[in-house]
Amino acid sequence: MSNKQISAEKKATIVSSSVAFLLTIIKLTIGIFSGSVAVLASAIDSVLDLFVSIFNYFAITNSEKPADELFNYGRGKIEALASVIEGTIISLSGLFLFYVAINKYLTGEISQYAQTSIIVMMISLTITILLVLYLNKIAKDTNNMVIKADALHYKTDIWANLAVLTSLILVYISGNEIFDVIIGSLIAIYIIYSAYELIQEGVLVLLDSSLDEEITSKIEDIIKSENEVNDYHWLKTRTAGKNNFVDVHLVFDCVISLMAAHKISDNIEEKIKQLDTSKDWIINIHLDPYDDSDINEHCH
Repeated sequence: MSNKQISAEKKATIVSSSVAFLLTIIKLTIGIFSGSVAVLASAIDSVLDLFVSIFNYFAITNSEKPADELFNYGRGKIEALASVIEGTIISLSGLFLFYVAINKYLTGEISQYAQTSIIVMMISLTITILLVLYLNKIAKDTNNMVIKADALHYKTDIWANLAVLTSLILVYISGNEIFDVIIGSLIAIYIIYSAYELIQEGVLVLLDSSLDEEITSKIEDIIKSENEVNDYHWLKTRTAGKNNFVDVHLVFDCVISLMAAHKISDNIEEKIKQLDTSKDWIINIHLDPYDDSDINEHCH
């Protein structure tokens, strides 16, 4: 990954943190003075956004650090950990919004200063849409899991802001608070659902799940295309941050020279690295003069 890409990732977290801070101040001020539960709930959600974006900055900063004596494989999994934490926070935000909606229905609270609240939510919605467009571009350019998570997080905020805005307009026009309760509940359920995929992706990385089937199949095809390779076994793959890891045992004829086998292995490595140039590949190839997989399986 280039320095330009790394700078773009850090810049994205700084921008999202600044936006979250701005929206928090605006929503809290209007929410407190207007007494609008919907705007106040949205303000609390923006507070969570702020903490998440700050955490993402530190996650990216640490994940970019090179491997050392303590972390021999680097700190790439910090991104996956951040993804899980962020997904959990999104879920909690959804649960909180659901609670606010149900509580409003039970207590029969009445919204006040609807016009002011509508203006605030329109401003918030516009700013959030612009932020999501920016984060999506950075995520596409860098393929960074943390930025993807941040983009998804603020994408759910678009729906949340849109739902709050819609409910405020409907309540203002009809005077019926049930619109706020129904729409608030639906958007809360959507937010919780959207967080599931984010948490799942992070957990799979933390548990060292293999690369997707298509990439793994291409790796196998590359190995099989080498005529000097008689067989292979123990192909293992995983990913962490900007790194893809591949381990495999290649079986050569016992009379082949070490130099020739090593050259073929280097050729295989180069072909594998071309499968995804946005990632750094760490490939470990073990050279076998015969198929020892059964013996090793028995020993293990």
